[in-house]
Amino acid sequence: MGKLDGKVAIITGSTSGMGRDTAYLFAEEGAKVVITGRNEERAKAAVEKIKAAGGEAIYVVADTTDLSSAQKIFDATMEAYGTVDILINNAGQLSITPFMELTMEEWNQVVNVNVTIAILLGQLCAKVMKEKGKGHIINISSIAGTSARWGLTAYCTTKHAMVGLTKAMARELGPEIHVNGICPGAIHTAMLDSVGGVDAVGGMIQMSPLKRVGQGSEIASACLFLATDESSFIDGQLISVDGGVDC
Repeated sequence: MGKLDGKVAIITGSTSGMGRDTAYLFAEEGAKVVITGRNEERAKAAVEKIKAAGGEAIYVVADTTDLSSAQKIFDATMEAYGTVDILINNAGQLSITPFMELTMEEWNQVVNVNVTIAILLGQLCAKVMKEKGKGHIINISSIAGTSARWGLTAYCTTKHAMVGLTKAMARELGPEIHVNGICPGAIHTAMLDSVGGVDAVGGMIQMSPLKRVGQGSEIASACLFLATDESSFIDGQLISVDGGVDC
């Protein structure tokens, strides 16, 4: 028996990194997983890996800078599985543009990916979860959502927004739906590699009592905990998975 047997889980931004690792773990635990991302080749490969291991999954090619992708993801899920039990708003876009150089085009893209899609998908999925009388929504923020980092104006602002959104959703969607969030620290992903990899977060590694970067599987384990009844009395909380950087 898996911890998520029979559950349907949408995981946005799950063709690589933390999202993909979470999709693999959820499938291992019996969930039917909906993979989403912009790259069809990676999405197809993730689904094939899950199916080869005996799991169940579909993929939806979706660019979350386009707000209509929320409806596309939801409709594909309902067509394939007829319901949804877990939503993980993991899709994210990094912005390392300083405040004075930030354009409204970049700002709007980051806001759409990091916040607005989470709202739209949350509204769609919450209707189904409310009718079922149970559901879990997990929002992926960041330790950049608890304090500012230089040159990350749009990213920090949207990740702070995800903290507030998580608490607001929990207030309004209970008691049927649990809404919690995770604030990852430096996690070894393609996003980290795009800005210089482990060398780019040397300062954070030194600040961490564990003296290392995290792995996507460690975020996946935290998501699994929040998606099961093991976290039944936890709601509206943000769990830092950052190696103790903010301790």
